Amino acid sequence: MTRVLYVGGFGRSGSTLLDRVLAQVRGCVAVGELVHLVQRGLLDDERCGCGAAFSACPFWSEVGVAAFGSAGWAAVDAADVRRRQQDLDRNRRIPAMALPRRGRRSAATADLGAWFGRVYAAVADVSGASVVVDSSKHASTAFLLRRAPGVDLRVVHLVRDSRGVAYSWAKRVQRPEVASAPAEMPRYGAGRSAAKWLSYNSLFHLLAATGVPTLPLRYEQLVADPRTALESVLELAGLDVTAERFGFVDPSGPAVDLAPSHSVAGNPMRFRSGRLGLVLDEEWRERMPAGSRSVVTAITAPLLTSYGYGRKSA
Repeated sequence: MTRVLYVGGFGRSGSTLLDRVLAQVRGCVAVGELVHLVQRGLLDDERCGCGAAFSACPFWSEVGVAAFGSAGWAAVDAADVRRRQQDLDRNRRIPAMALPRRGRRSAATADLGAWFGRVYAAVADVSGASVVVDSSKHASTAFLLRRAPGVDLRVVHLVRDSRGVAYSWAKRVQRPEVASAPAEMPRYGAGRSAAKWLSYNSLFHLLAATGVPTLPLRYEQLVADPRTALESVLELAGLDVTAERFGFVDPSGPAVDLAPSHSVAGNPMRFRSGRLGLVLDEEWRERMPAGSRSVVTAITAPLLTSYGYGRKSA
């Protein structure tokens, strides 16, 4: 069994930060958002977190060979795998994945999960790590992995104040991993961000109800006290919580020392290395338009309060 620590939730909630921090923990290997491996790695050949193009990254080349034999990634029909993702790895398919069913579509879903299971096993083999960290966030992908053969799934349900998330999605953010031409990450308006935040987080509550081991974690807790947050995460992952695992954490900052990693997708900060001070990003409190803030608060109120943020302030 390959132990997979899956970071779930909605984007702009600090998942890349958690991924990068966990990459420094002995026993863990963090691969960024593996859900984008096929499109951004195999098809588009975008830059790995180490800075090299995916096709030129020694780590991912070794993973390809470990997973698919001497031909490596050349043995994979990337276009076919991507088509299956677009058809099966969707939130609208979650009801079918949550309930035991048979049939051609169920078999196809199982095959896709097995494909990713094969990649996870190869990542663990090449890295020598006992836990593979995947910060894909997508709820449908987590449901897909729930029954994937050979995958021992554990989920960190990472949440952030919905107002901060919506404010971040409205910003223009460049994608430095695209070398062919300038590219930006998607942008959402306040209403769409709020609806996605509510639905994505609700789906992870459903996933937990199916019995998948799940740890709720707030972005704000991770930044304020990374050592305590990481202790809970490592316990979920089945790793011993020992002092030597936290040598990269400077509690006086708080700050962390980051070594380069091999993430295939994520926020641009995945390219950062060296000392990183952990500062809570709450720019939204001063700069978010009042109308947008009200819309987001109203839409997300059911979960906002339950997560401890309150309708007016965190």
